[in-house]
Amino acid sequence: QLQLVESGGGLVQAGGSLTLSCAASRPTLGTYFMGWFRQAPGKEREFVAAINWGTRMTDYADSAKGRFTISRDNAKNSVLLQMNSLKPEDTAVYYCAAQALYNNAPVSSAARYQYWGQGTQVTVSS
Repeated sequence: QLQLVESGGGLVQAGGSLTLSCAASRPTLGTYFMGWFRQAPGKEREFVAAINWGTRMTDYADSAKGRFTISRDNAKNSVLLQMNSLKPEDTAVYYCAAQALYNNAPVSSAARYQYWGQGTQVTVSS
């Protein structure tokens, strides 16, 4: 089993920055991708960003490109999401996800990932 714990959420004004962290309970050797998703009230969970643990290849939702940066820290078994120029529409619960089993689902699809964190709230005030 792999447990994921997110941290770093909070309340920030529009234009501000936050860095989310996702710590894995064990070394992520063998993990294919790790990603961030978010879910706003009344909306479906949506893809934000993902990183290939081995190649560091990244993918971003259009809404995140140019503002968010995903990175990994092997030594800490963690994935970071640096969020800049935050907007009120970024308000959501942000979830970390890990893909441990090979599958053909798109990187942006929640179906690709087998493990999920409990989420951390990000609120951006206008």
